[in-house]
Amino acid sequence: MTTNADERRVLDAVPTGLFIGGRWRPAENGATAKVEDPATGEVLTEVADASPADGMDALAAAHAAQPTIAAMAPRERSEILRRAYDLLHERIDDLALLMTLEMGKPFAEAKGEVVYASEFLRWFSEEAVRIDGGYQVAPNGQTRFLTIRQPVGVCVFVTPWNFPLAMGTRKIAPAVAAGCASVIKPAPQTPLTMLAFAQVLADAGLPDGALNVINATDAGAVMEPILRDGRARKMSFTGSTPVGKLLLSQASDKVMRSSLELGGNASFIVLDDADVDAAVEGAMIAKMRNMGEACTAANRFYVQRGVAGEFTAKLAERMGALKVGRGTEEGVNVGPLIDAKGLDKVTDLVADAVAAGASVAIGGKAQDGPGYFYPPTVLTDVPVNSRLNHEEIFGPVAPITVVDSADDALAAANATEFGLVNYVYTRDLNRALHIAENLDSGMIGLNTGLVSNPAAPFGGVKESGLGREGGNVGIDEFLETKYVAIGYSG
Repeated sequence: MTTNADERRVLDAVPTGLFIGGRWRPAENGATAKVEDPATGEVLTEVADASPADGMDALAAAHAAQPTIAAMAPRERSEILRRAYDLLHERIDDLALLMTLEMGKPFAEAKGEVVYASEFLRWFSEEAVRIDGGYQVAPNGQTRFLTIRQPVGVCVFVTPWNFPLAMGTRKIAPAVAAGCASVIKPAPQTPLTMLAFAQVLADAGLPDGALNVINATDAGAVMEPILRDGRARKMSFTGSTPVGKLLLSQASDKVMRSSLELGGNASFIVLDDADVDAAVEGAMIAKMRNMGEACTAANRFYVQRGVAGEFTAKLAERMGALKVGRGTEEGVNVGPLIDAKGLDKVTDLVADAVAAGASVAIGGKAQDGPGYFYPPTVLTDVPVNSRLNHEEIFGPVAPITVVDSADDALAAANATEFGLVNYVYTRDLNRALHIAENLDSGMIGLNTGLVSNPAAPFGGVKESGLGREGGNVGIDEFLETKYVAIGYSG
């Protein structure tokens, strides 16, 4: 349980300007934007609201810093990331409280995100000193091939509100490790956590201009000139598929290296030979992490008929036992949704499913009072063609559709334009391998409800994105391979 004094102290400590060229400054036109507490609807503070001119200043600062960070010894870049990792752990309580205030997730879960986010710093601090090249004799013996891996150049990042720290470190850490300066625009709902992290990196010794943070409510006006300018050479975005497509089209103007982590619409398949208790436990993680506001959240539940009744009853019991409230309160499991738009979307999707024939096992109605709260909800007999099975819910709603066979579940899971992650519960190895090999997704949770790990490659197929973040391939997105042919006469 935190106090008002704790909250005020944490908010007052956060820089609220733009971070450009290593210094904090107001927007050039003096504009500010309000940051709201989604649990109360009250304004927490105001931050500088960047103009297109501010965005170009940030790009210029990153471009000026690029030679400096690229020339740093790999070990030096590694040590900066390691110091930032240590600082995150030293400041974990304040960072978690800040995240809870602006995003809504329970304090314990916010602390978990700080730990998760810090692991990207540690992982890529280790990758920084392992960037390799090669030397090869040509097949005819008359030439030598030298390959060099060099920083791609200035990077532009756009991050979402649902994981305001982890989505930043997942991009910034490999950029720093590879020797790339960057400009990052956090989501307007949750800029405070990224502003606090910028100060962490500055305290860890990152050179001025190597990271620039611009908050902007008019994201399109600010980001498009940056992407079309030509000085930035890499764009990475996490968010909705429509926005990702727009940014990709703008980045294509200068043929920028691009990576996108977009919509999810994950299926959660429970077959009749599954360990039902384990499946329920996995479902609670896959569905309720971050109040369901995650691209990896289980969105569609396909349960084979033989275990559908047991699974539904046990999941509804677990969901109904969760405590809903402000994330700073003791014992709260489920915080508010991010804003009124998010709450309205969840409410509409549930109403649409019920009108189409779905039944409410638990929850199903937004609570009265301040804040954007929606109770944990389980729906049964959800028609396959309902909007819930085709749109990301981004809320604590588990829609269950009964299927007759593993093949039916597989077909339903693949019947989407998305392909980020799917979850499968079965104790039959052949079934597991068959489904895993035939699911159209970049990631699969097999008998587990959690796939996110800094040491593993994260990303999707189809309209869920391009490229991979994390793992030993995560740094590849920030490196170019240069080939030098060397004449050799022996």
